[in-house]
Amino acid sequence: MLKIHHLGHSQSERIVWLCEELGLPYELQHHTRDAITRLSPPDLRALHPLGAAPLIEDGDLLLAESAAIVEYIIVKHGGGRLKLGPEHPDYAAFLYWFHFSNGNLMPAMGRLMMVSRANLAADHPVLVSVQGRLDKVMALVEQRLGEAAYLAGEEFTAADIMSVFSFTTMRLFQPMDLAPYPNVRAYLQRIGERPAYRRAMAKGDPDLVPMLG
Repeated sequence: MLKIHHLGHSQSERIVWLCEELGLPYELQHHTRDAITRLSPPDLRALHPLGAAPLIEDGDLLLAESAAIVEYIIVKHGGGRLKLGPEHPDYAAFLYWFHFSNGNLMPAMGRLMMVSRANLAADHPVLVSVQGRLDKVMALVEQRLGEAAYLAGEEFTAADIMSVFSFTTMRLFQPMDLAPYPNVRAYLQRIGERPAYRRAMAKGDPDLVPMLG
């Protein structure tokens, strides 16, 4: 059985959600952030040199990195579900949006989070540049969700599982007003209606009300 090491309020919610969507059995090991640093606790850091979540155990295998874990679980245990193949007309869109979260969206939000803590003036060129990049990223997502119900197309896929964290839980660390993005907000409402998403959040972060708007 898969064992998921879940750090509260982190990207590891993706893995819990994936397993719920696929109906896979798993053991959930909770880890709590340090109250002062908000970083991983010693027991999680002892498992992997980077001390990061998500982290899974599958027999003797220990695997980190959420995108790698998602693909591994889908291929190894999920029968290829939630992953579009080369024969699908939305295959390229799936690949793009699957990698978009960790390739563009999360880095843009992370840079803004770090720069914001420097208390720069609102017109400082570094802050303006970093905010501008996130604005472009969000505009692209908003446009896409005006064209299709889900990121890869009309079908819910792992590309959505990879991306939702950035619009919801990540806002605990870097606040973002979604009012200018009605398509994103409507998308999050659709996600919030999924029973597997509700189960995953209740199991992984029962203290957290998902930020779906």
